[in-house]
Amino acid sequence: MTRNVAWFHPFSGIAGDMTMGALLDAGADLNFVVATLKQLNIDGWALSAERVERKGIDATRAIVDAPEQRHHRHWSDIRKILESSSLPDRVKTRSLAVFETLAIAEGKVHGIPAEDVHFHEVGALDAIVDIVGSCAALESLDIDEIASGPVAVGVGTITAAHGVLPNPPPAVVNLLEQIPTVGVDVDLELTTPTGAAIIKALATGVGAMPDMTIRCSGYGAGSRDLSDRANVTQVIIGSLTPAAAQSSDETETVIELSTNLDDVTGEQLGHAIGELMAAGALDAWVTPIVMKKNRPAHTLSVLSHPNQATELTGLVMSLTGTLGVRSRQLDRVTAKRTTVTVSVDGHDIGVKISDIRIKAEFDDVAAAATALGLPVQEVAARAEALAGDL
Repeated sequence: MTRNVAWFHPFSGIAGDMTMGALLDAGADLNFVVATLKQLNIDGWALSAERVERKGIDATRAIVDAPEQRHHRHWSDIRKILESSSLPDRVKTRSLAVFETLAIAEGKVHGIPAEDVHFHEVGALDAIVDIVGSCAALESLDIDEIASGPVAVGVGTITAAHGVLPNPPPAVVNLLEQIPTVGVDVDLELTTPTGAAIIKALATGVGAMPDMTIRCSGYGAGSRDLSDRANVTQVIIGSLTPAAAQSSDETETVIELSTNLDDVTGEQLGHAIGELMAAGALDAWVTPIVMKKNRPAHTLSVLSHPNQATELTGLVMSLTGTLGVRSRQLDRVTAKRTTVTVSVDGHDIGVKISDIRIKAEFDDVAAAATALGLPVQEVAARAEALAGDL
């Protein structure tokens, strides 16, 4: 099965309008994007595109006309707008992911939970159009996977709703944690929070261009014409080669957190694993080790989505008292799977189905086995057989 990929090259940074412009330049249908945005059921905006030149490169500039006063919408307000809309499923899911990632980053800046964040610039109507419009443009091109090259950032200061801020601003720095960046000696906000959030939330990996058969490319222009570089974001679109596509499997970027502990009890370690999993960790485990001075100890390891790594790092510290947590970026290949529910003698059991295995959920199996007075092996086998018949 062919998987279409869009690889962004933000060598001069990335913003929401530059992302959308690059995708339109690559062939996304502007009429489709506008029609999709209308499904948000909010008024007061218009979207157009114009051809411009940036240092000899013919590019598309996406122009959002939304003259509302700066509206400080809460993350919960934007979530309601998106969830109540009739956007296509993938557009809605991607848009929600970008805004949730923004909320987490902004919450860290202000020391508040993501749910309490009210957006300034990124809560304005033009930013909503930028983000949802970019996701709609991805859908127009039938993009299955997003990747990116290292992200360029500028120097100096910028002026925002809170006053003068360092460049890159704090929210952008939070969003680019664990993402390769390139410092550019330009006193301009090359990468904006919306652009950084699109990469953070949607890119499965950041680095060299993936192995692909190139279909087309595009360039999204920023509003300013820089003196020493083309102020554009490049996107290259194609189909992943068979090796890169990994058959029907999916590759995603994850963060592994770890810390060595020689002064916590087994009860504390068990409690920590439970709390980390409840907080959204993909996995958590403990490995026996021998530390300095020949002390028996344990390594606590946690697997996290990139946008949760900072939160889970703080949780590891608070749960264990450790003074340091290591992190590294990994690629994780996961088999595509679906989950179905079957009934074994009146007891519902969830079963995961992939191309290589059918596996019943053990907790469901154990509960049914106890109620029915049967061995867990028998209940699991019956549930998996029923799922296989589906």
